[in-house]
Amino acid sequence: MSADAARRPMPAPGTLQEAQSAPARDPGLRLLEAMLFAAGEPLDEATIAARLPEGADARALLTALSADYADRGFNLVRVAGKWMLRTAPDLGFLLARDKPEPRRLSRAALETLAIIAYHQPVTRAEIEEIRGVSTNKGTLDVLLAAGWVRLRGRRRSPGRPVTYGTTETFLVHYGLDAIQDLPGLDELRGTGLIDSRVSAGLTVPLPSDDPGLKDDEDPLEPEFELSFAPEPEGDPDGED
Repeated sequence: MSADAARRPMPAPGTLQEAQSAPARDPGLRLLEAMLFAAGEPLDEATIAARLPEGADARALLTALSADYADRGFNLVRVAGKWMLRTAPDLGFLLARDKPEPRRLSRAALETLAIIAYHQPVTRAEIEEIRGVSTNKGTLDVLLAAGWVRLRGRRRSPGRPVTYGTTETFLVHYGLDAIQDLPGLDELRGTGLIDSRVSAGLTVPLPSDDPGLKDDEDPLEPEFELSFAPEPEGDPDGED
């Protein structure tokens, strides 16, 4: 026996036997882990099922893996109707210092994003009417460049203004499985974002990001979609 081997600690009694007798991990579960770990973006259930061994139950495996990772350093979560591995919420602050500081949205951009999320499809004029102030075009450019907002179509009204809606990237960034998971009136009151004494007539719209165009929307011209959303210049979040 070498000196190095002699210095290695002996395994605790029963440890080696338990390891040898432990049941082998389900091959489908191992493949699922590998897929999710290597994926650069969330995976939908259909894509996962197509890559699993024949006869594997994708939904059952996802449920089992989600439960298995519930108390680990990373969790299996469902966002935008898809699945991805994400750092456990209680550990996020420890890793944040290792990431580059993200660009913070201005108050104008946050308000605009919230209005689009709840009221989509919505035009720039409608955003300004709800906010009560004019909105700099650069504010919308910032949200488009971030990938959180998209151009939907054109409203069938004078001037045929462009309509805006949110994207899958928006859902992933905010950890939402669906746009309907945005907080409602009672939740907003509970967080203090809305005064509990507000008018009884105040309502929060039920958000919908249905990709299909509404009856009052027309498709965008292909050349318009390709040429839009230039890189913002100067102070894009300022107000007009």
